[in-house]
Amino acid sequence: MQDMSFMLLLVGLVAIVNPLGALPVFLSMSDKTDPNADMRTINRAAVAVALILLISAWTGEALLGFFGITIDAFRVGGGLLILLMGISMLHGKQSHVQHCPNESEEVACKEDISVVPLAIPLMAGPGAISLVILDANKIHSFGGEVVLALAIITVAAIAWLVLLIAEKMRDKLGVIGLNIATRIMGLILTAIGVQFMADGIKQLLPGLA
Repeated sequence: MQDMSFMLLLVGLVAIVNPLGALPVFLSMSDKTDPNADMRTINRAAVAVALILLISAWTGEALLGFFGITIDAFRVGGGLLILLMGISMLHGKQSHVQHCPNESEEVACKEDISVVPLAIPLMAGPGAISLVILDANKIHSFGGEVVLALAIITVAAIAWLVLLIAEKMRDKLGVIGLNIATRIMGLILTAIGVQFMADGIKQLLPGLA
């Protein structure tokens, strides 16, 4: 089976990590009086996103095996999660599978927002973790693993850049622009989720194929 291309991996990861969705939280909780502190937050968040997704890609399938979960069952479950996130984004909402009001209140009083909530669950949340595990399962060569790792590092770099120019993007795009971008990413995620579910169901119930 041919490994997935870099661009295919990158588009899916950018859509589900959705750095634009983290902008409102970053802008509202960052320290406007200390640019150096904001820079540290941005750097830590990007590194955390890369590490979380890389570790998930490398160890996720083994963890599923430990719990006796087949990759096809995980395709259906992970695909459903990604589908729900995509539908939520199509409606211009931040999905509740990424974070909930209680989590937002808990982190509001903490100084360092880089890992929680920026990296996880806003960007490298359950949906992104599910996607990289499923992508890693489709890879059957060392070269493919390198391509996946590069895609993860690239999306972390994109997240770093988006947070770095957060105020400029907010001023240029505005609420309408951010909502349009979110809906486009939601459409991509919806298609990815449906495809994962279809692949998983086809393997679990071959009689339906």
